[in-house]
Parts: sequence; C-alpha cells; structure tokens
Amino acid sequence: MMPAYVPNPVAAACGGGTPVDFGKNWRDGRRVLGDGKTFRGFFAGVAAGIAVGLLQIWVQSALGFAFLPEHTVVSVVLFSAGALLGDMAKSFFKRRLGMGRGEEWRIFDQYDLVIGSFALAAVFQFGWLVENLTLLILLWIIIITPLLHRAANIIGYFTGVKDVPW
Repeated sequence: MMPAYVPNPVAAACGGGTPVDFGKNWRDGRRVLGDGKTFRGFFAGVAAGIAVGLLQIWVQSALGFAFLPEHTVVSVVLFSAGALLGDMAKSFFKRRLGMGRGEEWRIFDQYDLVIGSFALAAVFQFGWLVENLTLLILLWIIIITPLLHRAANIIGYFTGVKDVPW
C-alpha cells in the first residue's frame, strides 16, 4: 500500500496553486472540491507514490522479498493516482453535505485512499488486484490505515502543513 499511502501527505506538503476545480461551484452553490485539492499537490503526490512504488519493486527484486505482493509499474501508478482521486471524490461528497475543508468525516477520511486505489486497480488491473489482495493483507490494511493516517496528520499539523490534526 505504500504507493497509496505516500501521495496524500506529499500532496498536502507540496500543494498550493491552482485548485483542481478552478474555484468553481457545483450546481448546489458549493465548491466542487475546494482550495485544498490543487494540481501541484496532485502531481507531486502521484509522482511521490510512483517513486516509492518503483523503489519497492526494485527492493523486492534485489533482496528477494517473495513474501510481499508483487507490484507492477501499472499497479504502482494506479495506486498512486487512485489514492488522490479517492481523496478528491471524498472531498466532492463532503462539499455536497456542507462539510468544510478540514472538517472530520470519520471512516471516509481514513479509507478514501484505499477505496480509490482499489477502485482504479479493479477497473484497469483486476487480475492483479484479485491475485494480490488476500484476506490477510486486506485485514492488515484495514487495521494499519487509520493508524498511519492519524500519525501523518498529527505530523502535518505540528509541522504547519495541516490546520487540524485529523
């Protein structure tokens, strides 16, 4: 999951600039996504996720870690982009519910990146996903994701990258 875990904090740290929604409102009068989703953050996050994923592929190959799921270049790209697309989809729905930027939305704030990554992989590389996503790995992802999410957000809060520690 590293190619999916890395993009969000990198996007938050490197974001800014033009919002993905270009500052436009949806037909309900609310922003489509908000100022927190920017092109610079998206591309920096995806690039970082891809870099980590390629490093993971190399380390697994060089050190013979056969017990780990085998990523492909395609799965790395899908997980990296899917994580941020899942985050954007969550932001879209938060705006529709009248929730503001940074407002906590339990469960969805923690698992948006997982859902986005799995959804994109299911569409474009279904066989790889089915082959590599075992019940044990899924259970591990369900347990570790909220812990990593909280830790990353607390670090982001104390370093001034995030306004709230969730």
